[in-house]
Amino acid sequence: MSFPLPAFSIARLPRIEFGPGTIAHVPELAAANGTHALILTGHKSFTDTQSWADLQKEFKRLDVTITHMKRSAGEPTPEQVDEKVAELAGEKIDVVIGIGGGSVLDEAKAIAGLLGTGHSAMDYLEGVGPELEYKGPATPFIAVPTTAGTGSEATKNAVLSRHDEDGFKKSFRDEQLVAQWAVVDPDLLASCPPEVIAGNGMDAFTQLLESYVSTKANPMTDALALQGLMAVREGLARLYESRGEDADARYHMALASLLSGINLAQTGLGSVHGLASPLGAFFPIPHGVVCGTLVGAATKVNIAALTERPDKNSPALAKYVKVGQLMMDDPGLAKFSALIVLEEVIDDWTIGLELPRLASFGVTRKDFPRLIKNISPSSMKTNPIVLTDTEAEHILQMRL
Repeated sequence: MSFPLPAFSIARLPRIEFGPGTIAHVPELAAANGTHALILTGHKSFTDTQSWADLQKEFKRLDVTITHMKRSAGEPTPEQVDEKVAELAGEKIDVVIGIGGGSVLDEAKAIAGLLGTGHSAMDYLEGVGPELEYKGPATPFIAVPTTAGTGSEATKNAVLSRHDEDGFKKSFRDEQLVAQWAVVDPDLLASCPPEVIAGNGMDAFTQLLESYVSTKANPMTDALALQGLMAVREGLARLYESRGEDADARYHMALASLLSGINLAQTGLGSVHGLASPLGAFFPIPHGVVCGTLVGAATKVNIAALTERPDKNSPALAKYVKVGQLMMDDPGLAKFSALIVLEEVIDDWTIGLELPRLASFGVTRKDFPRLIKNISPSSMKTNPIVLTDTEAEHILQMRL
């Protein structure tokens, strides 16, 4: 079966350094931008490592002054970003370096975008503020992920949240925010706790799968998605079971995460991320966990909808079949067998990685109408089929 071949464009990407030990390149890359670096890290884990001590020595050797800030726990808020930007007022920061998980990278990215602009993060957030046009310029930004999941090192958006009755989870998004360099060192995953490996790994898988079946997918993103999905197949369970000690698994999952970030920036995502936005805004659910716990149910609902409402111009169902075949490494696997395999593999991961249900975070059936009302339209717009509210609620119900 053939489908229309789309015209496509690829948005700006960072320059990429990938491989074990590449974190050692960061001081030299920073020094190319000037003599004063802001480094944002997580609260503790990375700064307890030898890598942090080695970086500080190399920055000193290169005569680069460091201003070091730490993120608070949880996902970044506009207020936290604004506070750090205010603290830096009057200082000439030549380069911003984020070293940490997706929240660290998002906050560092937002800070790099706001230094010197005189604006609040709220001024640029989609859907909740005045949505001013971002004119920049952004401070050069180097992204160094220490987890494998969000792909923030390759995207143009900084996701910021507020958790209250009127909570939100929205993006400050502009191509000027794309990192100048993404330095992806798989060895940094060795310190990840199992629950972080599970949630972030399933987030990477979700982004790869959703970008592959997205209505904006193209031949280039398809190739990257399939490579990333193979990497998840080879690395996710092994990385979790080894608690980060398996070097090959670290490599596979760091690659999967990077490719997922590249793809989501080009294609958009789907129903999982559409629902993750209000769930993350109204409940204390880590982003990777909510994606990981929903992706199995969402995949089942999408496949059922595509089967019941077939579209001869859509390649999505055939793509789900291909992913099922890839998971079994059997390109000859029959259509319906491949779909069953895909659903079973995701279910096995959901159980084996001990991903919690929504109810454990306080979600109840009564919350469904508010969640459905606040679904992210940008993600649902690129879902492979338009879901009804009943179908979206069914996704939530399966994981309550």
